[in-house]
Amino acid sequence: MKKKVLSVLLSVAMVSTLLGGCGDGASSASSADTNTLATENAGDQSAASDGEVQEITWMFWDDLNATEDLISIGYKDVVDRFNKDYEGVYHVTPVTTNLEEYYTKLNALVASGETPDVFIVSPGPNLDVYVEPGVAADLTGYLKQDGWIDTFNGGEGAFSQQTYDGKIYAVPLNIAAACVFYNTEMFEEAGITTMPTDWNGMMDACEKLQDAGYTPITISAGTAWCLSMLAGYLCDSEGVDLDAINAGEAHWTDANVVAATNKMLEISQYFQPTAAGDTNDVATANFYNEEAAMLIQGSWAIAQINGSNPAFEEKCGVFAFPGTDGRVIAKSDSLAMSATTEHPEAVLAFMKYFTDDTAQKYTAEIGGKIPVTKVEYDASKAPAQLAYVMDVFSNAKSTFGFYNESLASTEAGSTFDDAMVSIYLGTPVEEGLQVVEDFYINNVWNK
Repeated sequence: MKKKVLSVLLSVAMVSTLLGGCGDGASSASSADTNTLATENAGDQSAASDGEVQEITWMFWDDLNATEDLISIGYKDVVDRFNKDYEGVYHVTPVTTNLEEYYTKLNALVASGETPDVFIVSPGPNLDVYVEPGVAADLTGYLKQDGWIDTFNGGEGAFSQQTYDGKIYAVPLNIAAACVFYNTEMFEEAGITTMPTDWNGMMDACEKLQDAGYTPITISAGTAWCLSMLAGYLCDSEGVDLDAINAGEAHWTDANVVAATNKMLEISQYFQPTAAGDTNDVATANFYNEEAAMLIQGSWAIAQINGSNPAFEEKCGVFAFPGTDGRVIAKSDSLAMSATTEHPEAVLAFMKYFTDDTAQKYTAEIGGKIPVTKVEYDASKAPAQLAYVMDVFSNAKSTFGFYNESLASTEAGSTFDDAMVSIYLGTPVEEGLQVVEDFYINNVWNK
């Protein structure tokens, strides 16, 4: 597997471009212009379609009609705009589920020959699994038509995590960084005046918060990737080299992996008592309902936090996970097209709506994520947390992906996730890590 990691140069270039573009000026193409063009397009294609509406499906990991997540609400607007502008020509029907069941249900549809025309996916092995068997379509040519690829920050460089053997198989929708969100009032009342920058500082902050009567950290072990995201940061801080592990030059039973896992257990004493069973949504709600002082999560949580409790925004701070020597976990949600879709033109038109100025301005100004295109947006309208996240991102020395999306395969990532949860629940560290080691012996190194 080829791991695709955003380079720090791209990260800084993107943030610099965005910061330079922030202000009160209008975006390079207004919403009205975009919609006018789409409507004109629709009219042209309607004449050529002989009245037959091209129906497509889009699979997503949230209920668009019940969600409070601001990014998901923005995606619903994309669907509504597209269906209105292309009425009588194209029509998209969302197929939705929850995040925990998303890949299971998507894979079931793929196996039954009912792959959605377009579906959301994360980079890494979660995209590899659709590229290698030919489920996802090659988008390279489409992106280079009419200069679409040039609207992205960094041009082709924006697609480093979606490129395999020189071909692009997915379109990024936004950029998010994994950070520590914290309750500024709780920190102040606990006497914490400077944010932790190393492991000892983090543990000291947890102790002070606990002494002040607060639950220091809310996290989900019920949603395994949340716990493994923390474990990934700790592994990276201990110098674990995934390239070496994937090549068989290092091992999951090495001392630095053991040290990182022991750190996870050390900090787990400060988790909420229900962490083992709490889902990601519950753990996040614990934070914005002020039942815990810190949430270790990606910046996609901004949309969920502010959508569910708008008043909490003013007391929600952000700092980089300490002790990683300036390295930050970064990722993007992406769209892939089915290689067997009967309506590629409709799919491409729909995908472009996610990256038009209207959607990308919403991404920043409402959703609190970093846009992927060169759109200008009003920073004064954006959530306060976005500025903090962009500061973390712009000061990063480099970025790396989720551990479960950076290993040798999707199954390897799941094995790591499950091992971290098992160890948290009481399995001895060496025994839990041996499970991951055995998986690599049987499925990676000796293949």
